[in-house]
Amino acid sequence: QVQLVESGGGLVQAGGSLRLSCAASGLFLSFNAMEWYRQAPGKQREVVAAITSGGSTNYVDSVKGRFTISRDNAKNTVYLQMDSLKPEDTAVYYCHTRRRLVDYWGQGTQVTVSS
Repeated sequence: QVQLVESGGGLVQAGGSLRLSCAASGLFLSFNAMEWYRQAPGKQREVVAAITSGGSTNYVDSVKGRFTISRDNAKNTVYLQMDSLKPEDTAVYYCHTRRRLVDYWGQGTQVTVSS
């Protein structure tokens, strides 16, 4: 059974940093593309960052230069390092992967950035 468990969210002042973690079980992250999504109140869920099985990364324009997605294969964990946080980054953050046409989501972790 595939499970994704996020951690690392919290309350931070604007300009601060947080590192989110997504620990996986039931699959090897090194074989799968992974994404971080976020959903702010009243808004649609949007993809923030992605990493392919080969290690290539992509980011939404609003976080380029501030967020970094990475993967630790030994720990089977994907990270999202978030620096220079802004109030508009406030959202619930989810990790996601798709395996054999099935979507898997974590439970989400709240990130709140105060001005």
